[in-house]
Amino acid sequence: MPATAQATAPHDLPPLPLPAGVSEQYVYCPSNRLTFHLLEAGYTPERDRLLLLLAHGYPELAFSWRKVMPALAEAGYYVVAFDQRGYGRTTGWDNSTYDKTNMSEFTVTNLVRDVVILVHALGYREVACIVGHDFGAVTSSMCAWIRPDLFKSVVMMSHPYKEHPGLPFNLLHGEATMPKAPGDIRDALAKLPEPRKHYTWYNATPTAAQDWDSPAQGLKAFLRGYWHVKSADWAGNDPKPLHAWSAEELAKLPYYYILPLSKTMPEAIALMMKNEDEDKTKSWMPDEALDVYVQEWGRTGFQGGLNWYRAMTNPEGQKDADLFAGRKIECPSIFISGAKDWGNYQTPGVLEGLPKACAQFKGVKMIEGAGHWPQQEQPERVVKEILDFLGQL
Repeated sequence: MPATAQATAPHDLPPLPLPAGVSEQYVYCPSNRLTFHLLEAGYTPERDRLLLLLAHGYPELAFSWRKVMPALAEAGYYVVAFDQRGYGRTTGWDNSTYDKTNMSEFTVTNLVRDVVILVHALGYREVACIVGHDFGAVTSSMCAWIRPDLFKSVVMMSHPYKEHPGLPFNLLHGEATMPKAPGDIRDALAKLPEPRKHYTWYNATPTAAQDWDSPAQGLKAFLRGYWHVKSADWAGNDPKPLHAWSAEELAKLPYYYILPLSKTMPEAIALMMKNEDEDKTKSWMPDEALDVYVQEWGRTGFQGGLNWYRAMTNPEGQKDADLFAGRKIECPSIFISGAKDWGNYQTPGVLEGLPKACAQFKGVKMIEGAGHWPQQEQPERVVKEILDFLGQL
């Protein structure tokens, strides 16, 4: 394919049910050999609008931003949401089985590289703001951390930025300082009176993709339950700060974060949904929207998205980040999340540490009536917070 060619939609994929003003596009990027699937709103041939880039989380897609894109475009921005490497209709990444995947594709620096390449493919030389939710907040914070010249501001949603722990310091003379970071908690969790396991390490296991791909309750019921129990509609979500990175404190988290040791994620969700009314979630996730996720994950399988958990739990895959040790996020930043989201506190102290980790931190905004999916549960409020933040700049 010529370097200047715009990729066309695969003929065997149905169009997504999108609101007016939002369209699907594909663009092939020869630099990383990815064909990005993206949604856009507010495009002008003159490229006279500032670019807002939206990065989704797991197990989500660019489609997860559909509710906020029209309003952001109406405010005068060119808005692009994209399926990240390993997700949805973006292709060109290594989709091999667990044991054969080239994990060098799933490093922090390659995550940022993908976004830099996409920005250039869009015909822009800077991004007014990169907005990321959940895993996408890792993307947005890493982009802002590594390339503050390119990404002029950052919104992190539902997943606070974890500052680099630093490198061993002053080893030659004097008293050395060793970095402190949350360690491997698996053994301590397994020894609790009710043995538990951490979802991050579970999602990195060789069997996790099969669990996610083939839930006993069926993929639609599983995903409906997963969205429900992490939302404000589930009564069990009453998040509060944890006091320490310890098994006893982490065990306060719901099963979707700290699973029963013997259960898969689908089994844990089935336990949580046993007496739940799944129709509650349909007010903001109707079947038509859920069917998109069922269709896409049923088509691709989950291993691509889960590969990022493998990278996050492998110290070897994190070494590139040492290049930027000691740097803060320098551009203006803000954290937006649902008030009923346990994800705000899953790593003790990280949310509270944002003012130290971010040189121009503009505060924490909690969205009432939202859990882990604020841009889907309360899109109007999310739009307001984003635009208020951008208005300060």
